Amino acid sequence: MYSQTTRAITVTVKPFFLEDQSAPAESHYVWAYHVRIENQGPETVQLRNRHWRITDSLGRVQEVRGAGVVGAQPVIAPGESFQYTSGCPLETASGTMSGRYKMMSASGESFEAEIPAFLLESPYERRQIH
Repeated sequence: MYSQTTRAITVTVKPFFLEDQSAPAESHYVWAYHVRIENQGPETVQLRNRHWRITDSLGRVQEVRGAGVVGAQPVIAPGESFQYTSGCPLETASGTMSGRYKMMSASGESFEAEIPAFLLESPYERRQIH
């Protein structure tokens, strides 16, 4: 698991490879990732937007931006959390993801909560020793 805290918002990510949805012979690899966003601060916050940076093992980068996550813009009270699971396909057998959530506090302050960089690994990656 990967975890990072920004301004009392802790984002924890656990990626896992989806063998049954992948087709290595066709260069199609799929991962799911489970995210937990925990509000450890004193003020209610709302997740407004997301920005993902997805990099495959060849260094190709895809940026994904949008409102909320999985169709929601969750409001997270102090001491509470929001969890969701989503997925990511790649044409290579490994990659990385990182990003940030744009949050809004109950007092109207906008800030970014960092999503920790995490690895997308599969059993199909050819590792080389240099």
